Amino acid sequence: MSDTLTSTPAADGYRMPGEFEAHSGCWIAWPERTDNWRLGAKPAQAAYAAVAEAISASGEPVTVAVSDRQFEHCRSVLSPSIRVVEISTDDAWIRDMGPTFVIDDAGGRRGIDWRFNAWGGLNGGLYFPWDRDDRVAAKVLEIEGAARYRAPIVLEGGSIHVDGQGTLIATEECLLNENRNPKLSREQIEGALHDYLGAEKVIWLGRGVHLDETSGHVDNLACFARPGVVLLTYAEDRGDPQHEISEDALARLRAATDARGRRLEVITLPSPGPLTITAQEADGVDQVAGTLPRRAGDRLAASYVNFYLGTRRIVFPLLDERHDARAAEILRGCFPDREVLGVPAREILLGGGNIHCITQQVPAP
Repeated sequence: MSDTLTSTPAADGYRMPGEFEAHSGCWIAWPERTDNWRLGAKPAQAAYAAVAEAISASGEPVTVAVSDRQFEHCRSVLSPSIRVVEISTDDAWIRDMGPTFVIDDAGGRRGIDWRFNAWGGLNGGLYFPWDRDDRVAAKVLEIEGAARYRAPIVLEGGSIHVDGQGTLIATEECLLNENRNPKLSREQIEGALHDYLGAEKVIWLGRGVHLDETSGHVDNLACFARPGVVLLTYAEDRGDPQHEISEDALARLRAATDARGRRLEVITLPSPGPLTITAQEADGVDQVAGTLPRRAGDRLAASYVNFYLGTRRIVFPLLDERHDARAAEILRGCFPDREVLGVPAREILLGGGNIHCITQQVPAP
């Protein structure tokens, strides 16, 4: 097992970099749960493979973690340039169960192993058990040869975004939820974010995307395009519950200053849909007690903000042909130095998240 450190990243001079900073790789975990992914997870596996190939083709090394049962199949459908390693998981959301990497100014790279409880534990969590997921971060850090900090709080990688310069955005709905760290106050959680990520200022948004089953992860609502610039999903329809959520987030962001004292520029992305699960899609999922059911007519928490910000390429989800082209245009304007590539991602969305949720960047030290 990689070294487990007893100090904190901030005390050791480490910080979480922004996702727009250079990467040396990306991790993805292979889906196979038949009680979350329809038709034996085959459609989801095709979508995951497309994301992996899109990132790998840009020159960013990709590693896919997969169970022993699926190893040979996974290896057979991915390009030889993509590394495949055997790691046991409970599901396939490595953004949330995997490590958060931190770097220092001397070329060091370490990782944070957050405590994971499947987005709420026995109080609203999405499945049980989750013990294999809780061990994934340590295994990834072992393979990467990175020293490990075991954080004292429950937190998922999708619940935070940083600008790499001391500013962090998160939602109150998620980080202050009683099913994560019920004994900690807002100030204590902010203290942990400072100690482990180098966050000097936390900008609190209210709720996440409407009906997001992760208790409102910020990575489905808003993200930093670069320091001082935030992308926000925005529903124009005043009758859509997402409109009020986006308006509140927009007001909070415009009223805030970052850790450097700058006012934030907010760029809005159209909100897809509303999109719902079809009867055919719901029928393809095994119904198992203890796992969140997939029911026909349920609204999907769709968002174009849920993209992978690679070193050379943006890989974003194609979700709604009425808005896909506009989303691509906005992203190209935000990232003129990167190629913008859309990948069909409804199959990922049906499982409860999207491209950002299934990826975890490894920053270049």
